Amino acid sequence: MRIHLTLRILWIVLLLGACSTSITLPKIDRHPDADSWRRGVLTSLPIYDPTSANAFQVDLRAYDLASLDLGGSLDDLLYADFDDRTIWPAADRMPQGYDWQRIMELGKDPGLGVRDLHTQGITGKNIGIAIIDQTLLVDHQEYSEQLRLYEELDDITGAWLEAQMHGPAVASIAVGRTVGVAPEADLYYIATHRGGNGSDYTYLADAIHRIVAINKALPRERKIRVISMSIGWGPEVEGYHELMAAVRRARAAGMLVVSTTIREMYGLDLGGLGRAPLADPNTAASYEPGAFWAQAFANAVWRDTYGAMVLVPMDSRTTASPLGTSEYTFSRVGGLSWAIPYIAGVYALAAQVDPAITPKQFWSLALETGQTIKVNLEGQAVPLGPIIDPVALIDAVQSR
Repeated sequence: MRIHLTLRILWIVLLLGACSTSITLPKIDRHPDADSWRRGVLTSLPIYDPTSANAFQVDLRAYDLASLDLGGSLDDLLYADFDDRTIWPAADRMPQGYDWQRIMELGKDPGLGVRDLHTQGITGKNIGIAIIDQTLLVDHQEYSEQLRLYEELDDITGAWLEAQMHGPAVASIAVGRTVGVAPEADLYYIATHRGGNGSDYTYLADAIHRIVAINKALPRERKIRVISMSIGWGPEVEGYHELMAAVRRARAAGMLVVSTTIREMYGLDLGGLGRAPLADPNTAASYEPGAFWAQAFANAVWRDTYGAMVLVPMDSRTTASPLGTSEYTFSRVGGLSWAIPYIAGVYALAAQVDPAITPKQFWSLALETGQTIKVNLEGQAVPLGPIIDPVALIDAVQSR
């Protein structure tokens, strides 16, 4: 145990010292290949079951559907995941009211007025966002120009040598040039193949320490302001205390740390919103509880288990695909993994407008300016909110 602790202290010292002097950016240590995942011909369309917890029930990604007659399958297709490699049937064998091309384009829009902010020059320019996630397709057109640093924390071997699905998605949601919330923010990315399922979470602590070290070498005007980690943890995991100590260190350095354990860190909650795939992403009334927690909302469980929650778009998002540098994937059902980089992007917009803003001030304004809508639940109008209102939030930041 004493030897292990000594080695660990030495490792952290090396991490901290690695950026004691300036670094040359962009620093891209490796260019992972696109994911080589392939699929064939689909002989029948999966049926969507609203009572199932499976998020990929109608998974059409990279499938050839050309031989199918889908004229009577509108309800199932409205819950379909697909990508640029999905081959669709001819128009006369598709249902009326289903336009996959429009769905793909609507999914690229961050929604809720974010693109209006972009037209005003509020794009997160020069604000650093750090992401800790899986192997990244670093050359994807959505974020290759924003990528200032790509490092792999540990020995990436086997299938992990290729780009993974998760990394390109979260990176594009945060900083994607057409998909992202903060399309001109600087991206610093630490890739790792470890995580979850009882693993030692000190690897996340190592990644955070590395980000803090990198940040020390950055000029004052281009510091990292937020760390996005689409993963959660609790006191029961190995490495919990080391991880929380690293989080405190990042916070002391002026960074917002966002993960699915945001309550553990800040006493706050972040929730994800659903949206019918053809609904307007810029209208708050288009949203509903995200698919993965819709049943909990219906059962009113969320009222007792969630605190000061900010709700952000999550489902029906189009993201960068790991299969090619100009390819995209539409995810009908998302998860909090998609909500984390979204809120990180909004924070980058706020930090551009007011570099002195703190996470506490940001969260308070997000709650105050958010919209509450009514959703129909068994004939009753039930409030859902506050839904983040990026335009009102930025106005409030500018007025402080």
